[in-house]
Amino acid sequence: MKILILGAGAIGGYVGGRLHQSGADVTFLVRAGRNEALQRDGLVIRSTKGDITQKVKTVVSGGPNGSIGGGPYDVILLTCKAYDLDSAMDAIAPAVGAHTTIVPLLNGMRHFEALDARFGAEKVVGGLARVGVAMNGEGHILHTSPFAVISFGERDGKPARAALVELDAAIKASGIDGGLNANIVQDLWDKWIMLCTLAATCCLMRGSSGDVLEADEGMAIVLETVEEGRKVGAAAGHDPGEKGLKTIRSFLTVKGSKFTASMLHDLEKGGMVEADHIVGDMIARAKKAGIATPNLRLAYAHLQVYLAKRARKAA
Repeated sequence: MKILILGAGAIGGYVGGRLHQSGADVTFLVRAGRNEALQRDGLVIRSTKGDITQKVKTVVSGGPNGSIGGGPYDVILLTCKAYDLDSAMDAIAPAVGAHTTIVPLLNGMRHFEALDARFGAEKVVGGLARVGVAMNGEGHILHTSPFAVISFGERDGKPARAALVELDAAIKASGIDGGLNANIVQDLWDKWIMLCTLAATCCLMRGSSGDVLEADEGMAIVLETVEEGRKVGAAAGHDPGEKGLKTIRSFLTVKGSKFTASMLHDLEKGGMVEADHIVGDMIARAKKAGIATPNLRLAYAHLQVYLAKRARKAA
């Protein structure tokens, strides 16, 4: 099975690096600058599960006639940010063949509409990542959490296609947890509700989840925001249920926790943020269902003000 990974950043680099280390046929689709660094230094991973430095196969987007060497590929893993989705789709298009399966590891749900429209819903499955990674200034991937989970599955609940069965075996052989998930859409909703709450509260209050809980009304606001997301999920037929809610709350209500949304890190650096995809889309779905989301609306307005100021500064 031939696997193409868009990007060799934090998540893509870690997942692809572990797959490559275990013998999988992995190629990274990267920009010219990242390609030069990988050819010179190799892919460097510093991890709680063991460090590795290895030479990897790469292709650079925008080859002759727009082609991508080695394609078409059996599986393409998308590990981009939501605001880069349009350019990501352009980049992978030459590598998509008649039997290619696209596994997006983006948060939220809005990306499926764009991917389905571009490549056909039959090529796009559900996927999510739970990996605590970052990339430092040297281009090294830092994996500091004790877990690394990649899950994927058919969105319609049908038995997994052969490509996903092979990917499941490759993921397990690499030492990454997860693999095939027969209920991937519900898992995507559960993660989205948790992440949307985390991003909204952390960015609005400029602190970690533990910092938020130090406020007099912090706990109440967090639980209210979880409930706003739960109602939207329920309206879409994906209520997390009591078990799912217990898991979500357990992440968000630990006093003293340093758990922080990556969106806050991006915001504090003055970078682009996935506000529209994570918070804005939840609100849009709530409006269609007639659901009030006062906490999310306030957080989203805050993020929109930030993005407007950032755009003016760039101009």
